Amino acid sequence: MKKRPFLIASLTLGGIFIFFLLVVFTAGFIKSGSVVVSVGDKIGILEVEGAIVDARRLTEQIVEFKDRHNIKAVVLRINSPGGSVGPSQEMYAELKLLAAAKPLIVSMGSVAASGGYYIAIAGERIFANPGTITGSIGVIMSFPNYQELMGKVGIQSEVVKSGRFKDIGSPTRSFSAADRALLQEMIDDVHGQFVEAISVGRNMSIATLKPLVDGRIFTGRQAQAAGLIDELGTFNDAVAYAAKAAGLDTDPDLVYPEPEKINLIDRYLQNAASRYLGVDLTAPKMIGPQYLWK
Repeated sequence: MKKRPFLIASLTLGGIFIFFLLVVFTAGFIKSGSVVVSVGDKIGILEVEGAIVDARRLTEQIVEFKDRHNIKAVVLRINSPGGSVGPSQEMYAELKLLAAAKPLIVSMGSVAASGGYYIAIAGERIFANPGTITGSIGVIMSFPNYQELMGKVGIQSEVVKSGRFKDIGSPTRSFSAADRALLQEMIDDVHGQFVEAISVGRNMSIATLKPLVDGRIFTGRQAQAAGLIDELGTFNDAVAYAAKAAGLDTDPDLVYPEPEKINLIDRYLQNAASRYLGVDLTAPKMIGPQYLWK
């Protein structure tokens, strides 16, 4: 009889433990197949939404999915007009490492242009909708010029510089012929890097690509005819192909990265700025040459 309180306490603690274990497993299914505690083989889903400005968040997700043994394939969903050159190239480099470790399938949404197309070519197979906007294979830099406006209001800018190109792109003066030649040379080099990556990723010669890489955009159907994508299909088609490539069932479990945590104060300030001022405080500014379809 004296052992009964100990038995009751043990059963109570065991019940509490089982309850919390069930809560943890159940909570894993809150977001469309995403799991906190992963059991069994799955397909990872990476998403690129909007302009490409900072690669850090996606590259962390790529490394996580590459290292997780129960993720047997990854589908990269792209809805992006591109963005800054550096982050696009960083994403591409990490995606290539992922593709070397497990199948990487790309699904294009409404738009996957310029830098959005750059990261897509890391995949082993690219799906697009017939009306997806893609292509825009090119580089752009733009510089405002306020020189005439400043002259009208009596404002002058005095510059002291160490070399003639140090203030290149200044909004207070026009380009010289040397400025334009220097910037064009840089743009051509960055464009060449883009074309070389496509040549490798799509197994197409530079000569074949030359008529396609002047910045023009394509529909998904046009891009398929040109060899820039592989298949016309939806996100679900890409998932089905990834499952087959990984040897999984036709209805595989999907796992998404953990959502980025934002504290309540930051969330309130972002919502207020967006609602009342029309300003997105979360959007960093793109600097330098861009793989961007405007």
